Amino acid sequence: MKKDSCHRLPVVAKTIVLAFFIFQGHWSMQASAQKKEPFRNSKLPVETRVKDLLSRLRLEEKAGLLGYNSKPVSSLAIPAYNWWNEGLHGVARAGKATVFPQAIALAATFNDSLIKAVGDVISTEARAKYNEAIKRNSRTQYMGLTFWSPNINIFRDPRWGRGQETYGEDPFLTAKIGSAFVQGMQGNDPHYLKAAACAKHFAVHSGPEATRHSFNAIVDEKDLRETYLYAFHKLVDAKVEAVMCAYNRLNGQPCCTNENLLHTILRQEWKFQGHILSDCWALDDIFKGHKTMTDPVATTAAAIKAGLNLDCSDLLQRTVLKAVQQGLLTEADVDNALLPTLRTQMKLGMYDAPSDVPFSKLNEADVHTTGNVQLARKAAQQSMVLLKNDNNILPIDKNRYKSLMVIGPNAASIPALVANYHGLSGDMVTFVEGITEAAGAGLGVQYDQGSDYTDTVHFGGIWAASTADLTIAVIGLTPLLEGEEGDAFLSASGGDKTSLDLPAPHLKLLQKLKANNKPTVVVVNAGSDVDIRSIEPYADAIILAWYPGEQGGNALADLLFGKISPSGRLPVTFYSSLSDLPAYDNYAMKGRTYRYYDGKVQYPFGFGLSYTTFAYAWKKKPAENPKAGDTLHFSVEVKNTGKMKGDEVVQVYVQYPSIERMPLKELKAFRRVTVEKNGSRLVSMAIPVSELQKWDLEQNRWRSYPGMYKLLVGPNSAEAKLTAPFRLEP
Repeated sequence: MKKDSCHRLPVVAKTIVLAFFIFQGHWSMQASAQKKEPFRNSKLPVETRVKDLLSRLRLEEKAGLLGYNSKPVSSLAIPAYNWWNEGLHGVARAGKATVFPQAIALAATFNDSLIKAVGDVISTEARAKYNEAIKRNSRTQYMGLTFWSPNINIFRDPRWGRGQETYGEDPFLTAKIGSAFVQGMQGNDPHYLKAAACAKHFAVHSGPEATRHSFNAIVDEKDLRETYLYAFHKLVDAKVEAVMCAYNRLNGQPCCTNENLLHTILRQEWKFQGHILSDCWALDDIFKGHKTMTDPVATTAAAIKAGLNLDCSDLLQRTVLKAVQQGLLTEADVDNALLPTLRTQMKLGMYDAPSDVPFSKLNEADVHTTGNVQLARKAAQQSMVLLKNDNNILPIDKNRYKSLMVIGPNAASIPALVANYHGLSGDMVTFVEGITEAAGAGLGVQYDQGSDYTDTVHFGGIWAASTADLTIAVIGLTPLLEGEEGDAFLSASGGDKTSLDLPAPHLKLLQKLKANNKPTVVVVNAGSDVDIRSIEPYADAIILAWYPGEQGGNALADLLFGKISPSGRLPVTFYSSLSDLPAYDNYAMKGRTYRYYDGKVQYPFGFGLSYTTFAYAWKKKPAENPKAGDTLHFSVEVKNTGKMKGDEVVQVYVQYPSIERMPLKELKAFRRVTVEKNGSRLVSMAIPVSELQKWDLEQNRWRSYPGMYKLLVGPNSAEAKLTAPFRLEP
C-alpha cells in the first residue's frame, strides 16, 4: 500500500508534488550557493568579500570586468554593468534630472556647503534613476552609480574650451569646492557609498583640445605639486572613490601608463584606496598618438603595471589574456587591477539585498522634486556675477519702467542654460521666460532674437526696443562654441577659443540698440573670460550669467528685480588680452592666474559687485609669530552698510616673503555670509601654517619658508580691506 500510494494520486496532484520537490531542491541549491558565496554576505568585511569573489572568477571572466562596459558573469549570476556615467552639474545624458549651473558657475558661488547640497541631490537622483532602471532590467550607459565627475583640472588659460567644466584657476578654491561636491555625492553612510565620484583628469590637463591625444605637458615639480596636483591630493584626502588619468603625456610619459603619477604619488604617497580609470580610449592614444609604445598588448601590460584598474574602452578586455600568455602580466597582476573596482561595487551595494542598502527605496518621486529645483535656482542666483551697474540702474524699479524689451540670441536659448555634460528636465526656464514671469501682468514685455552668431548684416527687434523703457540684451557664447573636442561642433578651433572676442553680430546688435538711447542691461553667457570691455560702452549694467542651469531664467529675474542682491564672484581672472599670457601650450605657471600675473586685467579673481555695501573690521588678528605646526586663528566683523540684505564673500589671501617663485598672493580661506541691512556678522576663520608650505626643488619636498608674511582680507584678490603681518621663524 505504502509503495503504491503515490501512484494512486491524480495526475495534477502528482505534478504539484513534483513541482514542490523541484522548487524545494532549487531553493536548497540557491540557499546552499548563497552560503558558499561569502562575497554576497553584507555582514562580512569588504576585503573578505572581494577576495572571495576574485577566487571564483576565471581569468577570462576577470578580463571581461576590466572595461567600462563590464561583461556579465553568468556562472555567478553577476549582471553586466556600465561604469560610464556623468554628473558634472546634475545627472547627465540620462533624461529627467535637475540641471544645476555649470561647474564654473558653481565655483562662482564660493559656497562649499551649497555645493555639497548640490552633490547630495545629484546622488539622490542618481540612486533613484538607477533603482528605476534595475526594475526594468535596464543596465544601459549613464544609468549607473559611478560618476566621472568632478573635473578638478586647473583652468590655467581662458582659451581652453573645457575650462567651463572646472572650478576655476585657483588650487585652493578648486579643492574646497571639489571636496564638498565629492562628499555630497558619496554621502555619509558608514557602510555604503551613495554614488561613487571621480576626480579627473589626472594630471596637468587643460588643453589644447586639438592635440590632447598627443600633447606632452612639460611641468617642473614645483608647479606640479603646488598647482596641478594640489586639488587632487585634497580630494584623495576627502576619500574620492575614483581618479581618472588624462589623455596627455606629462614630462614625456602618458598619464595612463605613468608609474610616478599612478603608483608612486597616488598610491604610495597619498594612500589612495579607490580605483583608477582611463579617460575614454586614452590607451589607444599611447600607441597611436604619443607613440611611446608600439602595440596594444604592451600598452595593456604597462597600464596595469602602472596601476590602472578600469579602461574606458575595450582594449584591456581584448588584450589582457594575450598579455598574460606573452608573459607580460601574471594573473596576480590582473587580480590586483580588478580588486579596487570590485571593492567600489561592494561599497555601492551591488552584491547586496536591496533591504540592506539604505538608498534602495529612492524612486522616481525623488527626481526633480520641488526642493531640488529650488536648490538649482539658489545655486544660479549665487553664481551670477554683477560686473557693472552704472547709476544703480539695477535692481529694476517696476514703478519707474512701464515696458521692457528682452532681446538677444541667448534670451530663449536652451544650450545657454544647460552647458555641456548636461541632463534634461521638463522645466527649463529661459531668460525671457523668467523675466516675463517676474515682470507680472502689469509690465509690458516684448521679445526678439535680435541676431544670430554669424550674420553681421541682419538684425531684428531694434525698432521694438526703441519703444520700450529699458532693454535687456542676452548675448555671449554657448557650449556649441566652446567646450570639448567634438561636442562644441560650432567652434572653429576644436572646442577651444582663439580670442576673448564675443560674437561680432552681438556687438553689432548692442551698437544698434545704443542708438535707441534707452538704458540697456547686458547679460553675458560664457564659461570663461571674454572681452567685457568691448560691450561696456553699450551697457549701463552687465551681468555674467555663465551657463546657469534649468532655473537660469528665474534666477536672473530674481537679480534683475531685486528679489536678491548679486553675490557671485569670479573664479578666474578676466585678462585684458590673450597677448598678456604665455603661449597656450606652455604649462609653466609663471605669468598665469592671479597668483603669478601682476599686469592690468579687466576684472580680478574673486571680483563681483553687489546692490549693497559692506564694511570690515578686525575682531581678532592672527598671531604675529606662529610656528610651523600652528594654526592661524582670526575673526572679522562684516557690517552691511547699504540699502538691502545681501551676501558678502569674505576672501582671505596670504602674501609670501619675497623669495623666488613665490606666488604674488594666494587664497587660503573664504566664507560666504548673509548680512541683514544695518546688521553685522562675525566671521571666524583658521589657516593651518602647514598650508603655507611650498615645494623645495633642491630637497624635493614640502617645507616652510621663514620670513614676513601678510594676511589680506577683502572682497576680491585685488582689494584688501584689512591686513595683518606675521613672521614665520626658521
